Order: sequence, then C-alpha cells, then structure tokens
Amino acid sequence: MKQGRKVLTLCAVLALAAATVAAFPAQAARKSAASSASASVKAKQTTRQFTGVVTALDKSSLTVEKGGKKPRTMVFTRHAEMRTVGDLEKDARVTVYYREEGRETVAVRVVVKPANGGSGS
Repeated sequence: MKQGRKVLTLCAVLALAAATVAAFPAQAARKSAASSASASVKAKQTTRQFTGVVTALDKSSLTVEKGGKKPRTMVFTRHAEMRTVGDLEKDARVTVYYREEGRETVAVRVVVKPANGGSGS
C-alpha cells in the first residue's frame, strides 16, 4: 500500500514537472514573436537621414546623390506632409530625413544647407 502511494506521488510530481516544462517554451515563443513584431514596427517607423546634392526634383520624387569614397544615389518619394527647411532646388546641398515604407523610401523632411557654408562675407 505504501508503495502504491509513492508511485502515485511520483507520477503526480512528474506530470507537474512535464506540464511546467511544456508551458515555458510556449511562453518564450509568444514573447519572442511579440518582441520581433514590435522590433519590425519600430524599424519601419525609424527616421533615417541622407545628405547629398539634389540631382532631380519633381512633384512626387526627389533624387539626391552623395559623392566621396562611396558614392550613392537615392530616390525619395515625397510624403504628402513633407516639410522643407530652406529653398529646395536642383544642385542644392540637402539632408533628407526619410522612412522606409515597404519598398519605398519616403522623404518626411528636407533641410537645405546654405550654399556658401554660412561665412557671411
């Protein structure tokens, strides 16, 4: 009779331990999925910047080229509420603040740099 109780107690302890172990991976997977989802949303909402010279400009897009050791050209889609600081025109030196939305780079704000470097002579 004592052996039956010991076996029953041992089975109960093993079942409880198995249930606890089974619950942790599921909980960890839920946390991992939630954190990766919030990380991808955060990455999409992150504003980045690109500085260069305006090479093309129209109503819906803006093309900026960066020279130097690693030249690069980026085409930005203009956001409907894009703010511009300064006089935006071709050959102007600018810093474009943008977000990646899907496969597009969307310009949110454009800051035009002074042509003479601010010397004021």
